[in-house]
Amino acid sequence: MKKLPRVVIVGFPNVGKSTLFNRLLGKKKSLVHSQPGMTRDQVAAECTLEDRRFVLVDTGGFFDTQEDPFSAQVKEKAWEASQEGDVLLFVLDGKRPLLPPEEELFLSLRKLDKTLYVVVNKVDSVAEEGKGFPDLFLLGPQDFVAVSAEHKRNIEDLENLLIQALPANLEQEKDGDIPVKIALVGRINVGKSSIVNRLSGEKRLIVSEIPGTTRDSTDTLIHRNKKAYSLVDTAGIRKMGRTRDQREKAGIIKAKKDIHAADVICLVMDAQEFPTRQDTAIAHLARDSGKPLILALNKWDLVDKDTLTIKDFTRMAAQKLDFVFYAPLLFISALSGQRVVKILDTADGVLANGRKRIATARLNEFLSEINTKYPARTRKGTKIKIKYMTQLKSLPPTFILFTHSRISLAPAYEKFFVQKLREHFDLQGTPIRIVVRRN
Repeated sequence: MKKLPRVVIVGFPNVGKSTLFNRLLGKKKSLVHSQPGMTRDQVAAECTLEDRRFVLVDTGGFFDTQEDPFSAQVKEKAWEASQEGDVLLFVLDGKRPLLPPEEELFLSLRKLDKTLYVVVNKVDSVAEEGKGFPDLFLLGPQDFVAVSAEHKRNIEDLENLLIQALPANLEQEKDGDIPVKIALVGRINVGKSSIVNRLSGEKRLIVSEIPGTTRDSTDTLIHRNKKAYSLVDTAGIRKMGRTRDQREKAGIIKAKKDIHAADVICLVMDAQEFPTRQDTAIAHLARDSGKPLILALNKWDLVDKDTLTIKDFTRMAAQKLDFVFYAPLLFISALSGQRVVKILDTADGVLANGRKRIATARLNEFLSEINTKYPARTRKGTKIKIKYMTQLKSLPPTFILFTHSRISLAPAYEKFFVQKLREHFDLQGTPIRIVVRRN
């Protein structure tokens, strides 16, 4: 897969970097909040302008503050992104004067010898633009573009600058070029960011024992065996009532949306605390989404194997998470790297199973055997014959069972039927939907 150029958005907190990111991308991917510090890690996404394909990167604010214990790390990650970028968009707040530290940052960015554009944001009208920006002379002979990302003003001018700066590279995507999007979800401090860092081979994301470190979901693109994967690290999901920080609440809402946007969900749990009520609540969200699912018990290296074995954990999972026990259970350690790469291999497998289309003839051969050995039962306990079945769709695999009358199957029988169907056609890792219709 050809490496795409990177356009990196940098600047101080609350200048509108995330709003500009979303505007250029054409959708709300990066979280925007009135309080500073919403974005901590890089948020990246592939973007297209005419015949230019590139990776657009949103970064955290370049500013040290005692209010945020991660500000130094956020600043470091933003600087690393600037060094990796091909085009830099240095965003300023058009509502206030240029700050001395911003002048220093601009000089540092210019020394990187990248294509650098100054974007003056929050210029909402012609009148505001007409007043000019006298402070910008401090930056020397530098071209700038005045925009309003929120109101979409002069965004086309900025896009034209990017088109001029980027090479034409819009080629037909191959199957291996389209990344498998794996959303890592779970409670706070279960090691989701550490897993992303381990799989990417570098410290892409900020890792800390402080709860709520990850606020916005971050996409990390990696390649393995000529295949692309997009690892979506989400904010830790916990009850809203336990969350006071509005930015964390926004992150939790976004994490729940990412579950529905993913190709595969990887539910990360702490092996030292497993299972918890919140693990169960998140597993319900994963099941209801209809997406293929992996269960990953992290911190396996810290478990006393003389006290608890893999069989013990498998039994607990079967009891507490029986409603998603179709999902493969992995025992991993992000710290040591033990079996972490199996997340990628397993994701390929469960996604392939979720995409399966089974011929009607094969389904009815299976149904004939089931009808003979295990006749269907209704909620009232009476026997009912399923005449035939067919597959309605995939992701998740959904099957229609046709009967003589409008009646519901007994829950226990439906669960049994789904399990037999899963075993017969190898549908491990994906939920299965059953629809009963009158013929």
